[in-house]
Amino acid sequence: MLVASILSGITDAITSAIGDYGLYAVFLLILIDAVLPAASEVVMVYAGAVAAGAFAGQDVVLFGRTIDQGVTAYVAMALAGTIGYTIGSIGGWAIGLYGGRPYVERHGRWLHLDTDKLDRAERWFERWESWAVFLGRVTPVVRSFVSIPAGVMEAPFVRYTMLTLAGSTIWCLAFAGIGYAVGERWEDFHHAFRYVEYVVAAAIVAGVAWLVLRYRRRRLHSPS
Repeated sequence: MLVASILSGITDAITSAIGDYGLYAVFLLILIDAVLPAASEVVMVYAGAVAAGAFAGQDVVLFGRTIDQGVTAYVAMALAGTIGYTIGSIGGWAIGLYGGRPYVERHGRWLHLDTDKLDRAERWFERWESWAVFLGRVTPVVRSFVSIPAGVMEAPFVRYTMLTLAGSTIWCLAFAGIGYAVGERWEDFHHAFRYVEYVVAAAIVAGVAWLVLRYRRRRLHSPS
């Protein structure tokens, strides 16, 4: 009950911020989500609903000018999320690159990135190499824990940025599109999507466990 209440409070705060500040709130929240989980699914789905004109009095405004509701507003919301996420991801990559693993291990608790998560991220990169960035950007739960490990693993900046841009564009267009389509019923999708996140998280854990098991078996059968 307490957890549900906290999640509901977070969702209300996010939707209120988007309702009040529109594009600016989307940009900032998604920028944060590139390093710390900030409910990017909620942000983009609600942003799409606002773009569709689902809520009276909530407009899409840029530099004092109101953008017409519809496709133009939808594209503007998706771009705000994409640009914010890409900039935030570059910041996270820089933290990992210049701080290195020792910095992350010392301060990871503030970044929601403990040693176990960092180890899993490193195995993710070892398995998928550069494509781990793209896959991470379009994978629920994982997407907020890619930026800093990518820096620690010294992912090449240009490739990292391009793959991040591609993945975040797909994510933002897709979820803003869902919000645009469902409008006022955006919460129905939000509640249903939680179960998808649980399934994805369980699949990730199972995948990591399988990789660890395979590695141990190789070690046992390899000649000493």
